[in-house]
Amino acid sequence: MTSLRRIWSGRTDYGDEKSKRFHEIVQLEKNIDPIPNVAIVGFQCDEGVRRNQGRIGAKEGPNAIRKALANIPWHGESACIADLGNISCEDAELEKAQKLLGEKIAEVRTNGSKVIVLGGGHETLYGHYLGIRQYIGRDKKLGIINIDAHFDLRSYEETTSSGTMFKQILDHDNHASYCVIGIQQYGNTLELFERAKEFRVTTILEQQIRENMNQALNEIDSFINQNEVILLTLCMDVINAAEAPGVSAPSPFGLNAVEVRKIIQHVLQSPKVASFDICEVNPTFDPNGQTAKLAAYLVNEVIMFMIKQRG
Repeated sequence: MTSLRRIWSGRTDYGDEKSKRFHEIVQLEKNIDPIPNVAIVGFQCDEGVRRNQGRIGAKEGPNAIRKALANIPWHGESACIADLGNISCEDAELEKAQKLLGEKIAEVRTNGSKVIVLGGGHETLYGHYLGIRQYIGRDKKLGIINIDAHFDLRSYEETTSSGTMFKQILDHDNHASYCVIGIQQYGNTLELFERAKEFRVTTILEQQIRENMNQALNEIDSFINQNEVILLTLCMDVINAAEAPGVSAPSPFGLNAVEVRKIIQHVLQSPKVASFDICEVNPTFDPNGQTAKLAAYLVNEVIMFMIKQRG
């Protein structure tokens, strides 16, 4: 297994503070001082993708994103960024791994750091949710914003997977609401569209974003205003396959990277955003690390917003 120290390495320009890159900023020590502004946690799992009959390989996503992020020049102010390592799914025990991820996220938020989770399949989101709900308590209104081509509202009568998380949440959490951005009409069955209506999901189609981005952003603002805390999750399969081929379920008609970046930037302007995860980077199908590099640039974007907020 490749060590995190080896992953967080790269070019060094030997200049002043303005010459640093991410690998020179991120701390890996167990006892990090001061408390990190942002803590990174990896979730090495694609068991949910396997159960959902998708292309496995996303469990290698966290380290691929780290490797791509390591050489990006640091443009932030003075800050403490910590990498707390990976939580792995062993022996197909998805639910156990999700519980462990939730406990880690709750601990990180309780200690005062914002958190970024590097998935893994999109089953990462359920563990992420468990942690944020534990941290904020049962009664706060939690809004989950999912930038994704798919609803992930499938039935879980037989088994949970990377396609069931939001139904799991909405079935049992009366204080959670769901907004999904970038839905592909032909990537979801009619039954799933009906289920989204039943759960009163705020649904923004890919076509709506293309036709009127400002209107879509206004709908997102309305959703944010209705909630006290926001969890932001990004499934990389929302981006068109030409720009993000290395995912578990490629999208021919997906959004472009600039559109996704604009949506992320807009959401992160709200101080209600407590955490972020990025999922479905699959190095097995990623020529020249193209998708991992795009994911790393988006993670960089999130980190820059989080350290400015300091909250």
